Amino acid sequence: MVRVGLVGIGFMGMIHFLASKKVKGARVTAICSRDPKKLSGDWRGIQGNFGPKGDQMELKGVKGYADFQEMIEDPEIDVVDICSPTDKHAPMAIAALKAGKHVLVEKAIALSAGQADKMIEAAEKAGKVLMVAHVLPFFSEFDFALKLARKNTYGRLVAGRFERLISKPEWSSDIGDAAKTGGPVIDLHIHDTHFLGLLAGMPGRLSSVGVANNQDVVEYVSTNYIYGDNGPALSATSGAIAMPGRAFQHGFDLQFEKATVAFSSAGIPLTVYTKDGKVLNPKLAFSSDPVEAFTREIQCAIEGVKNGVAPEELCPVLAREALGLCFQECQSVLQGRPLVYKGRVNKAID
Repeated sequence: MVRVGLVGIGFMGMIHFLASKKVKGARVTAICSRDPKKLSGDWRGIQGNFGPKGDQMELKGVKGYADFQEMIEDPEIDVVDICSPTDKHAPMAIAALKAGKHVLVEKAIALSAGQADKMIEAAEKAGKVLMVAHVLPFFSEFDFALKLARKNTYGRLVAGRFERLISKPEWSSDIGDAAKTGGPVIDLHIHDTHFLGLLAGMPGRLSSVGVANNQDVVEYVSTNYIYGDNGPALSATSGAIAMPGRAFQHGFDLQFEKATVAFSSAGIPLTVYTKDGKVLNPKLAFSSDPVEAFTREIQCAIEGVKNGVAPEELCPVLAREALGLCFQECQSVLQGRPLVYKGRVNKAID
């Protein structure tokens, strides 16, 4: 049994806790929060833009820690699951790795590429597995699209666009604080840059336009990714400028050589339009319940711990590259010009 210590009991921490209940071969044995009410199980003040609202939680058999250092020194914890605000990811992950724990950290991996590199180096030095919880590949519709591309079921991926929009997250002061999360591009759009990395690899160039506030935080971005000869023509739009009546929307429209595949949470079920004129609604491999997607994500992480290797979907290097791509997009918006993406050697993104 893999024993998990969960730190950060906000909305995402609650989702990880609920999702972990269905994970095989692991269980949450400890939680860490500075809030005594949450340590006692009173999570009624927690809410988010999907899933259930917080409730009174049964924490029998779960240790409670107010101090993070004390938790990571507990010899009865194997994995530390970090769901704290992004500005805490790097110091917490590095401390946990040095304490001999495996680490699963929520996206984004960190607030800078330099911090991400230090986390990766700490994992290598400690001989422990570092994983970054990018959940999108575990959603049924995105899992379906990724498998189509990898198996060439309908031929080569030719083009596509992704969309991810939310309204301003009034339900959380932390998630709306760019100093803690990096802003909507780093906190929200990174879902898409990570998925692009799995789907097609990182582009050679990009060109972005967008909307920035008076602190130069990009709140909306629209990007064209340039892959060069024979590469797919991909684009994505993302931001936190939607009205409250549409709290969340995501989806994609992918053009393969022999089919179009479309999905939108705003009302388009996963649909395949084939070259011979058929319209198909594939049976989903998994439930569309978003909490269950997190169960599959955490299950994947547990298998990574058992195997001693971060699974591709949770790979920290890919998470670092996705972060770098987001920073490049913000630069493109603020500078008003296309940029070359140089990946890990691009010091400008620090």
